[in-house]
Amino acid sequence: MNSHRHRILFLCTGNSARSVLAEATLRAWAGHRFEVFSAGSQPTGTVNRLALEQLAAEGIPTAGLRSKSWDEFATADAAPMDLVVTVCDSAAAETCPVVFGDFLRTHWGLPDPAAVQGDDEEKREAFRQAHRIVKARLLALLALPANVWEDRAALKNALDRIGFVEPEDEAVAHD
Repeated sequence: MNSHRHRILFLCTGNSARSVLAEATLRAWAGHRFEVFSAGSQPTGTVNRLALEQLAAEGIPTAGLRSKSWDEFATADAAPMDLVVTVCDSAAAETCPVVFGDFLRTHWGLPDPAAVQGDDEEKREAFRQAHRIVKARLLALLALPANVWEDRAALKNALDRIGFVEPEDEAVAHD
């Protein structure tokens, strides 16, 4: 079995909510198996307070999380990524970042909880729901057999399917 820690970058536009939820959660759950990062094509410069609240409410560490540019990972001396996962919501006509490099790319689109209008409770619910989706997809990622990482085509196929996993799918799978 390959003992290589796969380097995964969750990429979005603002790097304030969805990509940060994914980064922090996967790092907390499987930091021994993966090096996990997040970035944005147009970072807001701050992590959304409701994203931090959501992570903290689930006991997921938030220290060191920051909104940063994809440019940090695109320099000549940056360590190469194995996988880049875009989490922007193309269904809402949100522009997903375009990235180039010798890594697998997959898209796990989900609505931006930071874009939800309403009172604080409605916004918190949007973050809870976004995190539920992120967690369901990360559980599917963690369930991939180790040997699938050796077969690029099979891995790409599996990763693309994960982009459609919803929390309800996970509940049905465990019944």
